[in-house]
Amino acid sequence: MSRLEAALAALDAIHAEDPERVEVEGARVPAELDYARRMSAAIERVIDAPSDALRLAARAQHLARWRLARADYPATRAGYLAWRSAQGKAHAALAVATLRPLGVDEATLERVASLVQKKGRARDPEAQALEDAACLVFLDTGLAAFARGKDEGKVIDIVQKTWAKMSERGRAEALALSLAPEARAIVERALS
Repeated sequence: MSRLEAALAALDAIHAEDPERVEVEGARVPAELDYARRMSAAIERVIDAPSDALRLAARAQHLARWRLARADYPATRAGYLAWRSAQGKAHAALAVATLRPLGVDEATLERVASLVQKKGRARDPEAQALEDAACLVFLDTGLAAFARGKDEGKVIDIVQKTWAKMSERGRAEALALSLAPEARAIVERALS
């Protein structure tokens, strides 16, 4: 097993602790493990020859996300942003703590931490690729469930904001997704 494979397996072992389960091809799997695998697949779609640091950051994107509950923060936009920032810092710290004992070099660890926290997205093609991957996974697997029971105008606004964060390549990949009919309808309304 290569060092990269061992590092990905170590991150996956943490994801496997997620108490939430989702149905994937007839099996119940930890939700964050499924998300991590989808992020890895999406990274390969949005950037040519991703670095090891980017591959690790994609896999560490929601590392132990369930440990920091959204309900612990105010139900406001500011509360959401504070929660998301705290999540990014927690994911980065846990990724570094998990990867360092495996012999991952310090420069790669720093890069993983920076990418996980989405620093410099406007100037950094790899940070943008990570954002594109997260947007693709959301549109592909999260949008339909997210939209249920919510005000359509707010959902469309969120999709428009998601679209604005994506690169041209990310948008092209999003348009090529085989979305569920309800998700496809939302995206079409958002882009019209």
